[in-house]
Amino acid sequence: MSRVSSVFGRRGHKALIAYITVGYPTVEHTLKAVPMLAASGCDMVELGIPFSDPLADGATIQKASYYSLKNGVTPKLCLEVASRLSGKVDIPLLFMTYFNPVLSYSLERFCAACARSGVDGLIIPDLQPDEGAELELITEKHNLDLIYLLAPTSSDNRIKLVAERARGFIYLVSVTGVTGARAGLPQELQSFVRRVRKAAKQPLCVGFGISTPEQAKRVAELADGVIVGSKIIELLETGGMTAVSDFVKQLRHALDQISK
Repeated sequence: MSRVSSVFGRRGHKALIAYITVGYPTVEHTLKAVPMLAASGCDMVELGIPFSDPLADGATIQKASYYSLKNGVTPKLCLEVASRLSGKVDIPLLFMTYFNPVLSYSLERFCAACARSGVDGLIIPDLQPDEGAELELITEKHNLDLIYLLAPTSSDNRIKLVAERARGFIYLVSVTGVTGARAGLPQELQSFVRRVRKAAKQPLCVGFGISTPEQAKRVAELADGVIVGSKIIELLETGGMTAVSDFVKQLRHALDQISK
């Protein structure tokens, strides 16, 4: 069992996964934020590698990526940051990036470097499972979980394919569109989760648009984990570490109410 899979091994526990962009606002913020997220109740952290064309991301994360790139953040620097963080926290760390930076680095070299840096898995939104065979083999060789995404528009055949090949968990995109905090959850989310449950044995985690403890609790009543990104980045901008810590603790409390 991988470190990612082990998060879901506790009976009744709902996983809380946070996303931050490496180097936003600064690398020092990232180095401080991840231990704080772990201490506040996060079970995993996604480290976003900034990319110039983040097609799956909304305005908040696009902005964070833009400024991280301006700050000189590269995949190599992200690996160095991950290495420093893996020595500070005992929760799984995931890289969320796009395929082009990984391909440019070299699939083999990148995955080997991830393993050395203490990274546990990869989330690559623009990698389709029918095009992922090579990376699947390389990530498995280096004990990395390759986590695929599904959207409400995914066909039954696509759901079946992801269920056969995803490792760690399956990332369910709550809406058709990009990331970003939203006022409400889509009505079809319950039926979407049910549809994937019929085909998949992996844990299901829902992201995109979750911005309140109430929303997180509603999602966790359907799924095995909740992923929050844009709201955390917004709070980093406006309220700093204290605001993020308070928010994450509220999320953790909301999820823990379900198991009780």
